[in-house]
Amino acid sequence: MWPLDPSRKEVLRFAISCRVLTLMLQALFNAVIPDHHAEAFSPPRLAPSGSMDQFVECLLGGLSRWDAEHFLFIAEHGYLYEHNFAFFPGFPLALLVGTELLRPLRGLLSLRSCLLISVASLNSLFFVLAAVALHDLGCMVLHCPRQAFYAALLFCLSPANVFLAAGYSEALFALLTFSAMGQLERGRGWTSGLLFALATGVRSNGLVNIGFLMHSQCRGFFSSLMVMNPLRQIFKLMASLFLSVLTLGLPFALFQYYAYSQFCLPGSAHPIPEPLVQLAVDKGYRITEGNEPSWCSWDLPLIYNYIQDVYWNVGFLRYYEFRQVPNFLLAAPVAILVAWATWTYVTAHPWLCLTLGLRRSKDNKTLEKPNTGFLSPQVFVYLVHAAVLLLFGGLCMHVQVLTRFLGSSTPIVYWFPAHLLQDQEPLLRSLETVPWKPLAGDSPAGQKVPRNSIVGLLYNWKTCSTITRYILGYFLAYWLLGLILHCNFLPWT
Repeated sequence: MWPLDPSRKEVLRFAISCRVLTLMLQALFNAVIPDHHAEAFSPPRLAPSGSMDQFVECLLGGLSRWDAEHFLFIAEHGYLYEHNFAFFPGFPLALLVGTELLRPLRGLLSLRSCLLISVASLNSLFFVLAAVALHDLGCMVLHCPRQAFYAALLFCLSPANVFLAAGYSEALFALLTFSAMGQLERGRGWTSGLLFALATGVRSNGLVNIGFLMHSQCRGFFSSLMVMNPLRQIFKLMASLFLSVLTLGLPFALFQYYAYSQFCLPGSAHPIPEPLVQLAVDKGYRITEGNEPSWCSWDLPLIYNYIQDVYWNVGFLRYYEFRQVPNFLLAAPVAILVAWATWTYVTAHPWLCLTLGLRRSKDNKTLEKPNTGFLSPQVFVYLVHAAVLLLFGGLCMHVQVLTRFLGSSTPIVYWFPAHLLQDQEPLLRSLETVPWKPLAGDSPAGQKVPRNSIVGLLYNWKTCSTITRYILGYFLAYWLLGLILHCNFLPWT
């Protein structure tokens, strides 16, 4: 799919290494640290558990914690409970495809065990491909291969690491989103729109990606306005915008209609196993055979909005309570990172931002060498996307999810730290003229720089700049703490 030049090979190798290490550590932590008894969704197992099932659970059980249990339940039983509809069908469908490949093992393993194996294998594949897609995207947008390389390596150490490995939809969403962005940069609008639409079927925030298609179409409109019939161009723009909204909104609309048909239309109930019915009675879960829910009578009956409101208490400033201070502190690093990136870019390109990235100033046209890296004009639309996600997530969501929310949705979380490392780390600057080789003889004694520049910084931690220590310390701390806490049902992001 991508030419394997040395940098891409290193990204691929490092992503695979990080994923293997992640799976090994989650198994170790899950075995050594006792699970916390959390009040999380925990449906009964309907099939008997054999020795092989117990082995799989011991090896991969850390990947099924918290919301992962919802995805596994949906893949195994379908959408039986009302609150299941908070989780979009893209990832459960991918898990079902994975279990079909494991059909020869069904005599030895239960469906749940096959689903756990699918989680581990598919999310590992999605993660590795997302790292390569991010590198590919960075090369096209940043026009700085070295910075794109650093960003892809940082993605492999993402603070959202555990959610990119566990039974969550983040890895698949990151792959589809970064791939769609890359296709749009290549001018393949239809392919990009299809990938963005698939991403919307995986996570609801995929709807925000419509901004990329609309910005690209508006940019093309202004560039051709002076050479073609204006009325024809305006009609073409309106048609393109309508098709973009329709394409990205269709998966969301179909999913909402499916929920409506299950809960609001007569005769749509399906038989539910008795243990799962009893669970609904014990926990107060609504099933299709109960009373018609109130959202069915809304003018626009959206179950997703209802669930976020009633079940998760998601809404504007609802999370702003004193007892949530620890969660705000947990989300502070990624929020500061995106806010800092926004301020840096806006102060560097005020005219570009005022014109929404559609027109450049006359001064920029006279420059012999345009800005590259994070300050490239092409980064503008990605920065707006990240800022919008940060604003919405910080004001309207459970704020602790910001780390995985942003870490799987926007490349800015990786591009800006890569920019800071390249700009302020002397060790990396010394590599610019001698890639893939050890430092020259005048380097500090005992310094090592392997082919992987991020690993090189870790080898030479004591000589790194303060900003490098902060960035790598944050990425590595969240990478490891997420595995320790999340895999044992302890609170995390």
